[in-house]
Amino acid sequence: MLFEVTALYALPLAILFLILWFRVTITRSSLKISIGDAGNAALHEKIRQHGNFVEWTAIVLILMILAEGNGADAIWLHVSGALLLAGRILHPFGLTAGNAAHPLRIMGNTGSLLAALNAMVCLVFTSFGL
Repeated sequence: MLFEVTALYALPLAILFLILWFRVTITRSSLKISIGDAGNAALHEKIRQHGNFVEWTAIVLILMILAEGNGADAIWLHVSGALLLAGRILHPFGLTAGNAAHPLRIMGNTGSLLAALNAMVCLVFTSFGL
């Protein structure tokens, strides 16, 4: 079985994953910090931006691929994929230590949450034949 819709979103998300990872690695290297953040706020932000990305993206892609494998309608998978991608693009720009209520952080998390909820509903409907 091909997972064409999930794959469409997995690839740009994987690229974003690498960009966020690269930012952490470059900062670690320039500060000569191997583990943790050594109290450096800029490094801590980059670590959390990458970590938050991983936390949300993994579960939503798993839900999407399971729903797609169960035969969910493509439109609903695109809804989850688009919300997740948009949310994960916006979120790092708003995840800063100085502003917990940054609009991009809120929009990013909201998009990711809605993507997860939509994929969960798809999975319920396809798993239980509703």
